[in-house]
Amino acid sequence: MKSGKNKLALAAVIGVMTLVAVPQEASASVHAGMSAVLADYLHQSEGLVIAKSDVSVSRAAALEETAADEKEVASEKSEKKAAEEKDEKFCGYTNLGLANVDNYLNVRKEPGENAELVGKMPAGAGCEVYDKEDGWYRIRSGKVEGYVSADFLLTGDKAKKKAKDYIKEVATVTTTTLFVREKPNTDCAVITMVPIEEELTVLKKVDDGAWYKIEIDDEEGYVSGDYVEISQKLPKAMTISEVKYGQGVSNVRVDLVQYALQFVGNPYVWGGTSLTRGVDCSGFTMQVYAKYGVYLPHSSRAQPGCGRRISAGEAQPGDLFFYGSGGSINHVAIYIGGGQVVHASNHRDGIKISNAYYRTPICVVSYL
Repeated sequence: MKSGKNKLALAAVIGVMTLVAVPQEASASVHAGMSAVLADYLHQSEGLVIAKSDVSVSRAAALEETAADEKEVASEKSEKKAAEEKDEKFCGYTNLGLANVDNYLNVRKEPGENAELVGKMPAGAGCEVYDKEDGWYRIRSGKVEGYVSADFLLTGDKAKKKAKDYIKEVATVTTTTLFVREKPNTDCAVITMVPIEEELTVLKKVDDGAWYKIEIDDEEGYVSGDYVEISQKLPKAMTISEVKYGQGVSNVRVDLVQYALQFVGNPYVWGGTSLTRGVDCSGFTMQVYAKYGVYLPHSSRAQPGCGRRISAGEAQPGDLFFYGSGGSINHVAIYIGGGQVVHASNHRDGIKISNAYYRTPICVVSYL
């Protein structure tokens, strides 16, 4: 308002000076009066400028303080988001569930003990928990999605605390075919070959990550660090390819596979022959086949000689896949269909399900 009055006053002065005719004898006093008005205006204007300057400084200070507050809030949000993201990446799970069992936890297609079996979670296996329904959790672990009993699955902080006992360092293959070698160099012999995306348990980093000592079944070998991705992971569920009747598969083969799958999660013991207390790879195939009237020696090297060799493409559920170092056989597994095998792998994993080509098979043999 004051600014508006000052402008009117100035306009009035200018108007008087321009339009009013002043006698010469009165000009001195008139000019003196006009000068006084102008001086008063200029004095008031100066005050307005000073006041405006003070307001600008105050406003700048307020804006600076607001910016500082916003920066602090943004920093807090950023820290909170980083903490949440870190929490979300706990072994790759947002809402972690952990199999709280001694051997394995069945994953079923629907909630209920009689529902179809679609996979098995070994002890300490992690999963993403989606929701709960009548005492069953809907989960996903690896390639398996289904339901598990809430009685045997830990969640929340309890799952995270227990998970620390099962986390292991894993080397995931990033090339089409990776050589596993006897020693950490390219001049030594190749033990076997593993396919892309296969996960190998890391035992030790060698030459600052140029090589990694890994475990494959009950053997140890080395892989180049250039062709693997290292991460911390929990065990995950193993898929089970259901063997259906009416697809050219005999009842005996179906029954043999289902019988063998009962023992997934049980321990590996070198030289062992007990399907429940401990068994090695050839002991496992020997005992499973004995139930169906086929008697095999307790030796993976000798077992191929008791059957008919076939190509991997001809394999049916119940046939045996043999693996080894170079051309020497030292491991055996039972084919269960769908590109998978069940076998007594090693002390760490016990009896487990794997991709049939998790390492290059030396031969496939049929006995049924």
